[in-house]
Amino acid sequence: MSAAKLLLVEDDPALSELLEYRFQNEGYAVRCTGDGDEALMLAAEETPDLIILDWMIEGTSGIEVCRRLRRDKATAHVPIIMLTAREAEDDRVRGLETGADDYLTKPFSPRELLARVAAVMRRIRPALAGETIEVGDLKLDPVAHKVQRRGKALQLGPTEYRLLKFFMESPGRVFSRGQLLDGVWGTGSDIELRTVDVHIRRLRKAVTVDGARDPIRTVRSAGYALEAV
Repeated sequence: MSAAKLLLVEDDPALSELLEYRFQNEGYAVRCTGDGDEALMLAAEETPDLIILDWMIEGTSGIEVCRRLRRDKATAHVPIIMLTAREAEDDRVRGLETGADDYLTKPFSPRELLARVAAVMRRIRPALAGETIEVGDLKLDPVAHKVQRRGKALQLGPTEYRLLKFFMESPGRVFSRGQLLDGVWGTGSDIELRTVDVHIRRLRKAVTVDGARDPIRTVRSAGYALEAV
C-alpha cells in the first residue's frame, strides 16, 4: 500500500518540524505549510488522505480553510483534525460544525496526535471487502465508500459516513450517545457526547433529498435510530 499523504498546516516552525519528523518516521508522505492560502493550493494540487489543520495560521484562517475544503467536491471527504489553543467548548463545537472530524487542544502530546491520525487512517483504509447495505431508500457501498438515496449520490464527510454505516448495520435499533461514541469513534475515546449531536445534524443534512422523510429518529432521553423510509 502506498504511503498515506498527510497535509500539515501549522505556523509554529518548531512544532511543524517536530510533527513532520514524527509522521515521516511513521511512513507518512508529509507536505507542510504555515499559511492558509498555500494550504488550499496544496490540497488542490494533490488531494491528501488526511489534513492536520491549526486554527490560528497566516493568511486565511484555519476555520475558513476547513470550510472551503468541505465545500470543494475534491476535498469534501478528506478527514480534518484541527489543532488549536482555544479551549472553550463553543470553539470546539464551532470547529466540528465547520467540518472538522476531530479536535486537539494545545499543548498536546505528539504521540496522542499520531494515535488519532492512525485511528482515522484505519477507518478510511479498510480491507476491500463487504457487500452493499440497503435500508429503505438508502444504499451504502462499503467497498467504493459511496452512498445513494433514491438513486442520488450523497456527499458525506468521513465521520458522517461511518455514523451512517453504523446505523445501517442495525436498522431500527436505538443507540445512546455513548454507544455511538464507542461504535463510531472507538472505545476509550475522549470525544464529548455533544459531538454526537453535531455529527447527527450534519448526517441529517447530508441525507436530505426532496420529497423524502428524515430517516434518523430522535428518541427522547434514549438516543437515535435509523428507520427504513
